[in-house]
Amino acid sequence: MEPARWLAVGSAQGLDKRAGASAVDDALVRDDPKLLIVFCSQSLDLHGLLADIRQRAPGVPLIGCTTAGEIAASGPSEASIVVTAFGGDGFAVETAAATEASRDLRVAGATVARCLPVREDLPHQILILLTDGLAGDQQEVVRGAYGVLGAAVPLVGGCAGDDLRMTQTHQLYDDQVLTDSVVAAGLASDAPFGIGVRHGWRRVGEPMLVTASSANRVYTLDDLPALDVYLKHLGLDPSTSSDQSWLARLALTHPLGLGRPSGEDEVRLISGGDFVERSLSCMAEVPQGALVWIMEGDETSVLEATDAACGDSLAALDGRRPLGVIAFDCIARRGVLGDAGIRSEIDRLAAVTAGVPVAGFYTYGEIARTRGLRGFHNQTLVVLSVG
Repeated sequence: MEPARWLAVGSAQGLDKRAGASAVDDALVRDDPKLLIVFCSQSLDLHGLLADIRQRAPGVPLIGCTTAGEIAASGPSEASIVVTAFGGDGFAVETAAATEASRDLRVAGATVARCLPVREDLPHQILILLTDGLAGDQQEVVRGAYGVLGAAVPLVGGCAGDDLRMTQTHQLYDDQVLTDSVVAAGLASDAPFGIGVRHGWRRVGEPMLVTASSANRVYTLDDLPALDVYLKHLGLDPSTSSDQSWLARLALTHPLGLGRPSGEDEVRLISGGDFVERSLSCMAEVPQGALVWIMEGDETSVLEATDAACGDSLAALDGRRPLGVIAFDCIARRGVLGDAGIRSEIDRLAAVTAGVPVAGFYTYGEIARTRGLRGFHNQTLVVLSVG
């Protein structure tokens, strides 16, 4: 007889003082939970929220993070909490956390990757990573985890948010509220996992050559200051603004694209600029010598990517109906879609997945490594289907 497995999602508005308790009560549909994953707004009382959850589910491993918006089957929301519970004998779970991650992101990724359980009766494995995207080049986290697990174990997850303030995000681990950290859950299951990755952005204008860069900092494009070249390609006067929030809003809908030999271009979110040295900071590495483009998207292209990511994710389950779906959706896609569009996106996701539980959050970067070394994405939708 196949071991029992279950997945359930609870959500509640954070203005309710019982939000944490209410969300976890709805998620705990059975009495054998193995893991809780919490996505919540930075505006909530994080310590109080965790205390309420731990009171309801003492000793159950927990990971989570703050967001730039939360996702549930009922739709996208803000200032809320979404709790996903995995349970049953068909899952084995171990969790880990690495603090002060910015000191060495590769070591942080390697440290948490060692939590993956190994069970011969549960052959399907995955590592879920929730990271501080403001801590540096997130591709280093992926490299560290890959160095421990190799090519056989897929990686999936996202970067915590702080409601677009871009100042400090938080990660949750059991009853701890962390920052500058990577938290992870290693899962083994008797059924497969499926991952879909699409973004829907396309190149516009002429390519630019990265002539000086280091890790996630771009100093010059076409041998000129990177910030100035970027703004000029958008038809803007580089002298018109020196405001970080203005640049952040602009960059949400005008990321950089890195060409790939096959498949969609890699997208790099511009997280800030230095208005003195005129450089750009991105959420992950932009290699020197690479060709980059300004990228743009619209509602049609972004929603087509949603359908494709869901389809790819479900196809990996070999016809099995999923227990549930977790979506890691970049906040920039939300910026393109607008309020009506993101409602449509979640409706489409729920429809494609046949009404199973849906959870997720709007991220500052997405993790999905199913093959090859690279696995960090920007302005992309990653869909995890749990078989």
